Amino acid sequence: MIDLFSGLDAWVLVSLLLALAFVLAFEFINGFHDTANAVATVIYTKAMPPHLAVFFSGVFNFLGVLLGGVGVAYAIVHLLPVELLINVNTGHGLAMVFSLLAAAITWNLGTWYFGIPASSSHTLIGSILGVGLANALINDIPLADGVNWQKAIDIGASLVFSPMAGFLVAALILIGLKWWRPLSKMHKTPEQRRKIDDKKHPPFWNRLVLVISAMAVSFVHGSNDGQKGIGLIMLVLIGIVPAQFVLDLGSTTYQIERTRDATLHLSQFYKRNADTLGEYLALGKSVEGDLPEKFRCNPQQTEPTITALLGTLKGVADYHSLPAESRIEVRRYLLCLDDTAKKVGKLPGLAPREKADLDKLRKDLTTTTEYAPFWVILAVALALGLGTMVGWKRVVLTIGEKIGKQGMTYSQGMSAQITTASLIGMANIFSLPVSTTHVLSSGVAGTMVANKSGLQGGTVRTILLAWVLTLPATVALSAGLFWLASKALGS
Repeated sequence: MIDLFSGLDAWVLVSLLLALAFVLAFEFINGFHDTANAVATVIYTKAMPPHLAVFFSGVFNFLGVLLGGVGVAYAIVHLLPVELLINVNTGHGLAMVFSLLAAAITWNLGTWYFGIPASSSHTLIGSILGVGLANALINDIPLADGVNWQKAIDIGASLVFSPMAGFLVAALILIGLKWWRPLSKMHKTPEQRRKIDDKKHPPFWNRLVLVISAMAVSFVHGSNDGQKGIGLIMLVLIGIVPAQFVLDLGSTTYQIERTRDATLHLSQFYKRNADTLGEYLALGKSVEGDLPEKFRCNPQQTEPTITALLGTLKGVADYHSLPAESRIEVRRYLLCLDDTAKKVGKLPGLAPREKADLDKLRKDLTTTTEYAPFWVILAVALALGLGTMVGWKRVVLTIGEKIGKQGMTYSQGMSAQITTASLIGMANIFSLPVSTTHVLSSGVAGTMVANKSGLQGGTVRTILLAWVLTLPATVALSAGLFWLASKALGS
């Protein structure tokens, strides 16, 4: 890893280390918020002592990050339009990264201080959107093109519907448990268990389910939220030291061949569907040498882009053999081809089978650009785990006692945690970022309603207010910071 940063100017190296520290600080604070939710129920119900709960939560978060892949990471990255992602230079990268991280960290710390289960996912997404919109205003780009709105809509839908599903599913599970075992001790609160049964811990089987489901929540949290940190670090590395990270320099010859073959097959795909796509892609009409502009992708330049990419990769068996500028060009070509293929896949007239083929080609095209080094994954996992161990107390109290008018029962805790683990696990399969905070807290609220315990209006209003304000507040904050940083760099 050290050799990747050798030869950098001192100011670039300092900026890089500072940016990495900012990302890891964001993930550390994420541990205050979201990972604390993974152990809130198990600690409140006395199923596990706090020191064991946070330790094992950290372990399962680590495993979740390690085994979760990078699908969610790049879903976050691709909130930014492809034009902003291919605009690779150190100053621009620094402005983008520090603006969105400063906004995200500021909001996260503020909501944590007041014990509000705010969403780190919302915070990060709002910060990224703010940078994209500010970049559009600064460079006279239409706001419609300033953000990848389709990706933003997909992510927004997952963030909106996942808490609703959490509320409903957790409530239904609790109703099922009360119907199945209406007199069971699992329907007692820890306080009732202590007073009536003179027992400190839940019944054995309830305790086992609480512990297993808590670790499951920790695992899926790591594989979802942890990837957001991975995506941020890759933005940092590509923005500040592009020569070393625009492509996976550890790619095997087979992976490079796979990228080259995908490019060839993409060309054949377009020719095969020329009747449908000919006008959109200007097939056979593009001027030789008419390559994509440095900061712009154009579907009508697809053919020369394919030609240039195949020419650059000809005979290449190891990305190390490519000059730094050629690596940046290869990534630009790949991102533009992928962006165009994504747009083509949404055009009418293509058969479902052809669209499925196009999706497979897109995955092969991005094999060597959508990656994360192991040390990045490890650093994010450690930051999440340490954040859990430091800041869990405030959120545990909110989840356990301040959402409902009565304390949480064991069955409510099990229902909320099983629901949370299941919904986030499904989101991971589809590479959709969701909020552990909102899914779990809405699950707890659902069980309170199903249990007829009532909700504490003040707490619910505070959580909803944070939910509503997070996006506009972080969009405005990151946009303002990016505008100031860009003006400073431009002056």
